[in-house]
Amino acid sequence: MVTNVRVCGAAGQGVQSVGELLAKSFAAMGLHVFATQSYLSRIRGGVNIYDIRISDQELFSCAAKADLIVALNQEAYEQERTSLSMNGIIILNTSDKVGNFLAMDMEEQARAAGGSGRMANSVAAGATLGVLGYDLRALEKCLEHEFGEKGEDIVKQNQAAAARGLDAIAGHEGLVPAPKPSDAPPTLYDGHAAIGLGAATAGVKIVFSYPMTPSSGVFTFLAKVSHKYNIVLEQAEDEISAPNLLCGAAYAGAPAMTTTSGGGFALMCEGLSLAGMLELPIVIFLSMRPGPATGMPTRTAQGDLAFAVHAGHGEFPKIILAPGSLRQAFDLTRKAFELAHKYQTPAILVADQYLTDLQKNIPDLPSEPDYIDRCLSTDTPAGEQYDRYLITDSGISPRTVPGGDSFVVSASDMHAEGGHLSEDFNVQIALQDKRMRKIDGILSEFIAPEIYPEPADEILLCWGSTMEPCRAAVDTLRKKGRNVCMAHFPMVWPLDGDKLKSLFNGKKVTAVEGNGSGQFALMLRMAGALSEFAVLPRYDGLPFTEEFIVKEYQS
Repeated sequence: MVTNVRVCGAAGQGVQSVGELLAKSFAAMGLHVFATQSYLSRIRGGVNIYDIRISDQELFSCAAKADLIVALNQEAYEQERTSLSMNGIIILNTSDKVGNFLAMDMEEQARAAGGSGRMANSVAAGATLGVLGYDLRALEKCLEHEFGEKGEDIVKQNQAAAARGLDAIAGHEGLVPAPKPSDAPPTLYDGHAAIGLGAATAGVKIVFSYPMTPSSGVFTFLAKVSHKYNIVLEQAEDEISAPNLLCGAAYAGAPAMTTTSGGGFALMCEGLSLAGMLELPIVIFLSMRPGPATGMPTRTAQGDLAFAVHAGHGEFPKIILAPGSLRQAFDLTRKAFELAHKYQTPAILVADQYLTDLQKNIPDLPSEPDYIDRCLSTDTPAGEQYDRYLITDSGISPRTVPGGDSFVVSASDMHAEGGHLSEDFNVQIALQDKRMRKIDGILSEFIAPEIYPEPADEILLCWGSTMEPCRAAVDTLRKKGRNVCMAHFPMVWPLDGDKLKSLFNGKKVTAVEGNGSGQFALMLRMAGALSEFAVLPRYDGLPFTEEFIVKEYQS
């Protein structure tokens, strides 16, 4: 059984606070939780939404309709009432008793409980649990955890406010059918935490970033855990300086990363190219949002893949990974650091607003440090010539860092094996060939696409955050008699077209992508893996849902 709860109201009114209280309470009760946010790029006003799906089984997609809407103001009510499911219920924060809703003056109820009007969020959470037929025990514990540092009085006032919310819906308890608690994992993660934890446990030591939605949450998470993992964070003066600072840190031997979105990444391209020339293992987290230009700062998209693949002037190897779930976000962040250091080249982790803001309870992620191998050379003879860019069959040269017995030379101009500048044409060819040979090694570690549930005549091709909605859509389509499967690629560059051809031969392929052109499918075509395909696009700033994919695929 699945129940959809939607909290909506003006920015600054506490939509996120109510949503997080409910999501944490549901998870603590043993329910499976899948929570997403939709918010405007303004500090006050408008209508923000926090959707929480709950079930006794794992969930993979958000939904358009809501069974219970908690509207914190009249504008939210007017906008969202048409999205109410049949037999659904609306709780409206109002003193007006006339209307097709459960009326409740949440600020007044909070004051009546002995608190202030600011505790209306707790009233809303208590009323929501009551309409769903749940008690307040889990919410009371969440309130204790949330406000414990502010003192016992504040905790008790919020708990009393929640109880007032429950009392205020007397006669409507359990009016909206809801699932029974199961054995779901109790810990909620979001994409920011999963990526941040992956970087921290992998051993990142330097983070230089300039804030840009929707990537800033990773930077904020790492700031919160910086003392535990001994991480130095610095807000760079701008996005131009960030990758250059990363190059300095990596040259000194420290695992380093930055976080950004499309507009910031555009400014990073020169520094990215510098890392390619210096053969430095920098990691960039690129969280996509709609463009061009400033676009829609708080919405989601998959429009920057082609840009990421071709970013940076000149030719040099780069690795691009795109997680489709919170567990993949953790694992692929670690993989980005591992591959970047092994092959001495930049790695880009690509996600989007939808995945980074997504909240879901999953089995606990590892939190103990398990540092990746920085692949530093330890056998450079003291006092002898050190060829930092020694030509090798693999393209990987011995790498040591300044401060030891060897003199480490690096240059952004074309250089010879020792790092000193050279304008010899033959040297240029040899060093360029050396760098590009790394691609063979990277491809030998290519992460194969996940086929769900088994190979079929029709393929929904996806990458990144479209994975779980596609998975849910495949289940629905198969129940309708379609012989369809999902092929999800967590590694999107580089690609070996010859090895991937057999996956698509003779199949009907539909690329499900958050852009208008099917950028990843075009990459596969460019690699020679795929010839014909259809595109099932979405580029309105909203995430894919199971319903959207099923409807568009069948039309």
